[in-house]
Amino acid sequence: METLFPNLNKMNKTKMNKKNFLVSFLTVLAVSLFVITAVSAATSELVSVDSVKINGVEEQGNEDVSIMAGEKISVEVIFTALEDASDVRMKATLEGTKLDSESEVFVGDVEDGKRYIKTLTVKVPYELQDEASDNLALGIKVWNGDFKTELDEMTLRVQRTSYNVDVMDVSLPQSVSAGQTIPVDIVVKNTGYNDLQDLYVTAKITALNAEAKAYFGDLVALETGTGDEKEADTVRGRLFLQVPYGAERGVYSLEVEISNNDMTANKVKQFFIENELPGTVIKSGNSLILVNPTNQLKVYSLIPDAGTSVSESVVVVPAGTSKTVVVNPGLTGSAVSVFSGENLVGKVEFTGSESSASSGVVVLTVILAIVFVVLLVALIVLVTKKPEKEEFGESYY
Repeated sequence: METLFPNLNKMNKTKMNKKNFLVSFLTVLAVSLFVITAVSAATSELVSVDSVKINGVEEQGNEDVSIMAGEKISVEVIFTALEDASDVRMKATLEGTKLDSESEVFVGDVEDGKRYIKTLTVKVPYELQDEASDNLALGIKVWNGDFKTELDEMTLRVQRTSYNVDVMDVSLPQSVSAGQTIPVDIVVKNTGYNDLQDLYVTAKITALNAEAKAYFGDLVALETGTGDEKEADTVRGRLFLQVPYGAERGVYSLEVEISNNDMTANKVKQFFIENELPGTVIKSGNSLILVNPTNQLKVYSLIPDAGTSVSESVVVVPAGTSKTVVVNPGLTGSAVSVFSGENLVGKVEFTGSESSASSGVVVLTVILAIVFVVLLVALIVLVTKKPEKEEFGESYY
């Protein structure tokens, strides 16, 4: 059925469309205003910074504050709060080419118009590979959940320390055997501002009294030249350490020291020692077995306690062999100390019980031997004795 007022229906539809469009537009506008207000509140400045001091020197944008690579610097910030805010934090970041270093502190609550001071400690990244000095950017941010203030980056000059080396690598076997000579490869790089002259490298195992030393020469601060004309800032070398045969099984520390007249640097690396060799001094009854597992002649000195005697007081043991020394500890027992040169290699206690038991056995053996001999003699006498002749009388009939 056709409507009687077609034009009126069209006018009503047009009004409804306009109304819907207006409602949608107002909704979008309200949401946009809300978002803009929220973003504006979130990015409102929280503080105004009055001054920044680096290691006590005020940074005024002149890019003239110099710091040393690897050191820790103090960053002091004085600021005035622009808002009442809670849970405020502050962060300082040193941005390097490869590494960043940052430090963060909790400020707490601040009140509008009040001044505050906070100090952070930041470690300067050490990444000067081919330069003696370079620039680093320092950034500072103060914020909480509602407000944030970020300062423009400040440029600091970072330079190498005057004299310094980096022990880049210490290489040795992870596990070695007692008595073995171990190679120690060391790589050293000059990371200082100046050239280094007359470097010496020492490697030692303090627990074993083992040490080796070598001359590594001179190192320039920055590598220059090529071929035979090349002056290097890095050097590689090898030292050899003799592990004593008597080293006990376990983990040991290798200490590496690089030094000259201007500086000293150290590095420590751990390794493991296996020891499947027999002990130098072995107790066997009332005897001592002295073992020489080395490839050199050994001379041992035996010092017994009072009341104890040994069959030899100085014993020479060829390489790879052993010798036995008889000990007479007496009835009460005592000890025997064994020295190799001035080093005590072993001390063995004797209780005396073994000696008493041995004496008892010897006495019993002698008695039994005497009884046996007597019985043997008696047997021989009985066997070899001739029987007596019987005499018959005459008989008469």
